[in-house]
Amino acid sequence: MMEKSEGIKKENHILDILSTRMAKYIIGTALLSGIGVALPRIFHVLAGANAGATFLPMHIAVLIAALTFGVFSGSIVAGTSVIFSYLLTGMPSLARLPYMLIELVIYAVLLGLFNKKFNKYVSLIITIILGRVIYSGVLFVAMNIFGFNTYGLSVIDSIKAGLPGIAIQLLFVPFIAKSIEKGIKLHD
Repeated sequence: MMEKSEGIKKENHILDILSTRMAKYIIGTALLSGIGVALPRIFHVLAGANAGATFLPMHIAVLIAALTFGVFSGSIVAGTSVIFSYLLTGMPSLARLPYMLIELVIYAVLLGLFNKKFNKYVSLIITIILGRVIYSGVLFVAMNIFGFNTYGLSVIDSIKAGLPGIAIQLLFVPFIAKSIEKGIKLHD
């Protein structure tokens, strides 16, 4: 009987630890990092080699993390998703990796900051627009000032190709982030 009581106390203690805000933050960030690696792979298998540029699956996990947990979580998801995806699948290519990392961190930072001032939908719209403007500036500086090869990257071409992904982001990311917050009682 005493052993059963101690087992219940241990379970309750573990549940208390897992229910803290910090635990939710760490677990949520880790899970979204894994999704940031898995989702692009799933899209590539189901929709072909250009699925990443079309549906922007890695962006989804980063945007959800930034909306749900903030700038730091979104940035961690951006970094881990890009690096582990490259190490495990070879995508994005090594030449594209630093640009993808910069792009995703820009979105994480902007969305995390805007979400403190505006609702999720407005924050996401501003981030999608301003993020691409800033990213185009990064490409301009990389190419014209530092002389780096941008490997044919073009913000205009990426926007055109990624319109389906942008639509997915606008339709689903705020809803998913709000559902996660509610489901894990993040603000209790």
